[in-house]
This record gives sequence, C-alpha cells and structure tokens, in this order.
Amino acid sequence: MSFDVQHIRADFPVLAEIINGQPLVYLDSANTSQKPNAVINAMTTFMQHAYGPTNRSAYKLASDATDAFEGARAKVAAFINAPAVHEVVFTKNATESLNLIVRTWGTQNLNKGDVVVLTHMEHHANIVPWQMLAAEKGFTIRWVPLTHDGLLDLSDLDTLLAGAKAFSFTAMSNVLGTINPVKELCARAHKHGAIAIVDGCQSVPHMHTDVQEWDADFVVFSSHKMVGPSGIGIMWGREKILDAIPPFLGGGNMISDVKLEGFTCAELPAKCEAGTQPIIEAIGLGAAVDYLSALGMHNVRQHERDITRYALDTLTARFGDDIVIHGSRNVEVRGATLSFAFRDVHPHDVSQVLDQHNVCVRAGHHCAKPLMRLLGANATVRASFYLYNTPSEVDALGDALAEAGDFFTL
Repeated sequence: MSFDVQHIRADFPVLAEIINGQPLVYLDSANTSQKPNAVINAMTTFMQHAYGPTNRSAYKLASDATDAFEGARAKVAAFINAPAVHEVVFTKNATESLNLIVRTWGTQNLNKGDVVVLTHMEHHANIVPWQMLAAEKGFTIRWVPLTHDGLLDLSDLDTLLAGAKAFSFTAMSNVLGTINPVKELCARAHKHGAIAIVDGCQSVPHMHTDVQEWDADFVVFSSHKMVGPSGIGIMWGREKILDAIPPFLGGGNMISDVKLEGFTCAELPAKCEAGTQPIIEAIGLGAAVDYLSALGMHNVRQHERDITRYALDTLTARFGDDIVIHGSRNVEVRGATLSFAFRDVHPHDVSQVLDQHNVCVRAGHHCAKPLMRLLGANATVRASFYLYNTPSEVDALGDALAEAGDFFTL
C-alpha cells in the first residue's frame, strides 16, 4: 500500500462526515485515533460469523475464535519485534498495563529506601500508580527535568539513576511531542541496575517500534491510539521478569490448578490475563496492526514529520508572537503533537470557537498536571496529527484560530 493520504482518508468513514455544513477536521489523535473500515469490518464480521469463547472450549467455533484471538497477539508481537509471542499480555488499556507493572513487579521488588526514577513529562498513568505504591512502601521517586525547549535534561541522569531499581518514562510526550532517546535511556538504566519501563502510547502508533533494539524490560501501549478499538491495551515484558512477578488479578484463565490449599498459575500469557478477555477488541487490534503494517511505519513517520514541519511553519508565520507552541521545533525529535497558548485566550474558549468550525482539538491539562505547572499553564490547546491528516487541515486550524482571535478581541 503506497502512502497516498487522500486514499488513506477514504478508509476512515468518519472523516467524510459533514457537521453543520462543514467538513470534519479531526486533530485529536493523541487522545484517540479514528478507525478504518478494515478494523470496523473485521470486528463486525467476527461478531456476525465467528464469535466464540477463547482458550476454554473445544468445539470448532470456540477453537476458531481462539485461533483468531491468539493470531492477533502474534501480529502485535511481530509489530514490535517481541522475542516471543507469549510475552505480549492483553490488558484493558495502557493505564492498566502500567498499574499491572507497579502492583506486581513494584510490590515485589520495592521497599523503603529504594528509588524509582520518572520524568517531568509523564502522563498521570505513569506517575500516580508509583505515588500510590510509594505511599505504602516508602520508596523515593526522583525526577528527570526538562530543558528549555522541552527535551529531557540528561546532564545529571547518572546521579538520578544511582541506586535506582526502575526508570519509567514515556517514549514520546503527549503534551510536547518530544521523542525521547529510548535506546539510550534503557542502556543508562541498565548501567545502574535498574529496569527500563517504556510508555509507548504516543510513539508506537506513529513510528517503527523494536523492543529488542530498545532493550527495554517493559513496554506498554493502547490499541485505540493506533487506529484500533478502545477496550484493549498491551503490556510487553521480558519473559524472565514476567515469570517472576505475581499475578495481578485472580480468577479464571490465569490458573493451572486450584485446590482448597491454594493455586498454581498458568503459563504466560494466561498468568497475567484473568477472566474473559476483550475478544472482539483483539480482533480489531489485529486488523489495525495489519493496516499500519501495510502502510509502513517509516512512511507514517515521514508523513508526520512533513505535516509537523508545515504546521509549525504555518502557524508561526500566521500568528507570530500571538501563538506559543511548546516543545522543540526540530521535527526529528518531536512528533505531530502541538500544544500551544493562543494570545491570552483560555484554551477551553479557543477550543469552543474551533468546534464551531468543526475543528476538533483537545483543551486541558492532558493528564499531565506536573508538566503543565512547569510550563506555567493550567491548560493548553493541543492539535495532534496522524496519518490521515493533510496540510489543508492545518490551514483550516489556522483559519479557525484567526476567527477565535477576532472573536475575543471584539
């Protein structure tokens, strides 16, 4: 499949919607992505003709459903170059994946006097679970600061990592768009004996991912940000670590035996997947992986470089000092996520005016309040682009911002 944006847009039915006589300009993919027909049809067809229980019944419908479900897992494993398919664990979302790591590996390995290192650009999902466990166990959290242009300040990283047991960080900021040097950060963590946990929610949908090249220990991400359905997340972990951690939830599917005296866990990945799994969602995720793989993640990344460069140049040229776009202007180290302040207009007011023009952006703290405070803002407007966005939609954003500027200067 060649990377023809107009052809790609035709795969996403919602992008053809006309609301109040205006076309939809969807610039909120860092929040959640739209879904192509390939995903919609795969899920619908499975529900109509092939739905059945997985990993627990022997009749053909159930066996075929299990094959499809496990086939989706195999597709995800190949997509991120996991060493083994059974290292891929399905969860509800990436937030649950991070909580799973904290509540299993963290509970097992962290105690008073230990250290976990996070960064100032983390999503709440990679902050709050650690803080909750720290309140119980008494370990210390250290923080990697940022440079003036929104990159990680690594000048004191070795000092911060000294004595640490875990370094948990985002591969790409959901606010600044900063793309972090994941391979280097994993190596620096391992140098100090810490495990490396990577939040890949904002990176996996947008660029090639190779967990072996990164040399990470855990990587988490969500289906709904990568043109797949909501309701299913992914946690990849090294087999040695997954074997050692206790189960997160107890119940059906995660046991090999239960006696009155106790239980024994099933093999991976079932050990980490208690209860009925998101079967239909897994089918959709598998179709999403097929779709992205056919496009080629290097092509997706190049398209996003181009549209990010165009957006940065266009918005700056049109609005000058009236717009402050946070983060680096170097498209080699940032993704297609632009958070900005516009004049002195509150971000929620900006987003409401943009909505009148059918331009969909997010306004708020983006589940990153510590970072917002460092930026000196309670909220920002965030326009996030993906594989289906075009330069003309950047222009539409600019036109709508101009209208917002006029409205609030009357």
